[in-house]
Amino acid sequence: QVQLVESGGGLVQTGGSLRLSCAVSGFTFRRSVMNWYRQAPGKERELVAGITSDGGSTNYADSVKGRFTISRDNAKNTMYLQMDSLKPEDTAVYYCNAVRQVAGVRYNYWGQGTQVTVSA
Repeated sequence: QVQLVESGGGLVQTGGSLRLSCAVSGFTFRRSVMNWYRQAPGKERELVAGITSDGGSTNYADSVKGRFTISRDNAKNTMYLQMDSLKPEDTAVYYCNAVRQVAGVRYNYWGQGTQVTVSA
């Protein structure tokens, strides 16, 4: 059974930090591209950051570059998002996403989300 479980969300003041985790089970984590998305109230879900299966390459939304850092530990089947210098506009539900390509079939898995609220 595929499971992606996010944790680490919460309420923080502007300028503060949070570290999100995504613990994965039920599929081969080390062969999966992993992403963090977020969705604010009334807005579409947006890609925040992504990391390749070996962790060798990352990408970020312009709005979080220099403030957020994505990483993964393939030995622990876990992905992280270190969020620093948080702003009220970072308030959203953050979702963990996994993408796998197996025999030409693309599989897309999602976590349940974790709420991040940044107070002004």
